[in-house]
Amino acid sequence: MVENDEAECLNKCNSCKFTKKGDVMKDRQKYRGIIPAFYACYDAEGNVDTERVKALTEYMIKKGVKGIYVNGSSGECIYLSKEERKAILEAVMEAAKGKLTVICHVACNNTADSMELAAHAEKCGVDAIASIPPIYFHLPEHAIAKYWNDISSAAPNTEFVIYNIPQLAGTALTPGLLSEMLKNPNVVAVKNSSMPVQDIEMFLSAGQKAKGEDGFIVFNGPDEQFISGRAMGAWGGIGGTYASMPELFLKADELVLAGNMEEARKLQFDINEIIYALCSCKGNMYAVIKEVLRRREGLDIGGVRSPLVDIVPEDDAKIEACCTLIDDAIRKWC
Repeated sequence: MVENDEAECLNKCNSCKFTKKGDVMKDRQKYRGIIPAFYACYDAEGNVDTERVKALTEYMIKKGVKGIYVNGSSGECIYLSKEERKAILEAVMEAAKGKLTVICHVACNNTADSMELAAHAEKCGVDAIASIPPIYFHLPEHAIAKYWNDISSAAPNTEFVIYNIPQLAGTALTPGLLSEMLKNPNVVAVKNSSMPVQDIEMFLSAGQKAKGEDGFIVFNGPDEQFISGRAMGAWGGIGGTYASMPELFLKADELVLAGNMEEARKLQFDINEIIYALCSCKGNMYAVIKEVLRRREGLDIGGVRSPLVDIVPEDDAKIEACCTLIDDAIRKWC
């Protein structure tokens, strides 16, 4: 394949990979921008519904986001079977048709299952796989590195994203652990959901020293500090509330790129007010978001899987308030 053909195809399809002299050519620009975390989609009986998965994927394409992060914590991954996670990804890829960057989270409670999902994700043609560290047992760093590297070895032609979310996983990414993981050529990014934005600078600096300025990426995780993360060098964001109000996060990114940080700050405050409202119900935040999507967008993707708590009648007024806040903010900013 000649270079002109490679460039032309890269412009057409985010998911293309090109083998040249034994290496996978990387299009890192596909990671810049707004990448919503994808929600689990269920039918009325609580089973994974692949038609609703496709509908949510099409909604993401219509909204103009850069990509999606599939089967992560927002996708209720720890409550899904391997088979369900595979079915979700297959439906996503069928509907995405190269129009979205797709990062698939593959971590399970044991290495073998994680490797199986990684191999499946590579077969499906995702842009990258991602993984949290092992949960529950507090393992030494050399064991965490082996877990991640074993997962990566099952998808040898696919880029790997470390997911740092210490407040839920119970393990924090340290400079030493990151240094060890940077020896893996497939490790190209950290999805950073720790609260200090300083972590973004530290991880980005270490990664770029090891792999070059365009060779390593950090995604902002906490939605409440999106513009702060971007200011500290995050290439974009992966977030659990993005899909409920993608217009607002796209606008925030636009303001950051334009250098209009004062307006970006004001918009961030409006976004945060919505996030606080989404978290104010008795139902789990993702149950609330799914109901907001149903009411505002006509997109029914079901509820949440137990032990997550679904919405209750007393949440109704608060959910309506969430819808109003989103509508008002979109009219104000977009």
